[in-house]
Amino acid sequence: MIQIHFSRTLMVALATAGLLFSSASIAQPDVDAARLLFDQSDCGKCHNPDKNKKAPSWKKIAKTYKGKATAEAEIIKHMTKGGKVKLDDGSEEEHKVVETKDPKALSNMAQWILSY
Repeated sequence: MIQIHFSRTLMVALATAGLLFSSASIAQPDVDAARLLFDQSDCGKCHNPDKNKKAPSWKKIAKTYKGKATAEAEIIKHMTKGGKVKLDDGSEEEHKVVETKDPKALSNMAQWILSY
């Protein structure tokens, strides 16, 4: 009897953990907040969510990072470090940094990009 109770408890715990991890990985970004940061940071000068401009679209970026465990961290690093970037036409330009240092806002924007 104790063995059965322990097994059921373990199964419930594992199932619950699985639900927690899967729901965290599919959390939806706050699109309005991400769009506001996008606009405030002048990202639209070079990026567009759906089509390439001077730089890759969010769709193209999301495809590049699809399935990578480090995707969010890599996107946040790119949004916050600045430096030279190569544009689609082959020219180089200083990449602007986003107008926040708030980790939640940065994570939200990265998740918005990855949602495409």
